[in-house]
Amino acid sequence: MPLQSGLGHLFSKNPTYNLQLTTDNKFSYIYAMKWLTNLFTSQKPIDNTDLMKKFLIVGLGNIGAEYVNTRHNIGFKILDFLARKESIDFETVKLGSLAEYKFKGRTFLLLKPNTYMNLSGKAVQYWMEKEKIPLENIMVITDDLNLAFGTIRIRLKGSDGGHNGLKNINLVLNTQNYTRFRFGISDEFKKGQQVNYVLGDWDEAERAKLPERLELASEIIKSFGTAGIENTMSNFNGK
Repeated sequence: MPLQSGLGHLFSKNPTYNLQLTTDNKFSYIYAMKWLTNLFTSQKPIDNTDLMKKFLIVGLGNIGAEYVNTRHNIGFKILDFLARKESIDFETVKLGSLAEYKFKGRTFLLLKPNTYMNLSGKAVQYWMEKEKIPLENIMVITDDLNLAFGTIRIRLKGSDGGHNGLKNINLVLNTQNYTRFRFGISDEFKKGQQVNYVLGDWDEAERAKLPERLELASEIIKSFGTAGIENTMSNFNGK
C-alpha cells in the first residue's frame, strides 16, 4: 500500500488517533501526513567528496598572437601542451578559455584568463566560485625571473614576488594561501631591458629544452591532483 494511502487509512479508521477527515481538521491531517512522511523518508546527505576531486589549474599569460611564444606566457604554454597531449580542447568562456581534463577520478579545469595579466584575479575568483573549488585545490602557473631557465619551484603560499598576475590574484582573493607553480625564465637581460626580455620570444637554446620541461610541468599538474601538494613539492621542486 502506498505510504500516503496507508496513512490516510490510519487516520480515518483508527480511533486511537481520533482524527477524522473533515473540513475542520484537514490541516491537522495534512500536517501529520507531512510529519510522518518525513519520518519514514530518508534524505541523502550532501556529499562534498566530488568537490574535493575538482581542481582549478590557472596558467597566466597575455592573449594575442604576438604573445604566444613569449617567456611571460609560460602558464598558457604549459596548459596548451597538456591539452594537446591529452587531446582535449579549450572553449571560449567567460573571462577566458577553459578545458576539462579527467585523470584518475579527478577533474582538472585548465583556465587561461583573457583579462590580461594584470587582472588575472577576476577570472580566478569567478571560476573558483562558479565551480565551488576550494582554495587548496587551486594552482597558479607563472614565470619567474629569479629562477634559472626551466627550474621548478612549487609553494603552498607566498608573496607575489613582483609578478603582476599574482599581485592581482592576491588582491582579489584577499589571500596568498594558494598553490603557485613558478617556472624559471632566468634574468639574463641587460639593465633596463626587463620588459623586452619578459615579453620576448624564447631563444634557440631555450626552445630546444622546452619540450622536456613542458612534459615535466604536465606531470606536476597531474601529481597535484592525485598525490597531493606535499608529495608534489617533494618530488618536483628543484628539478
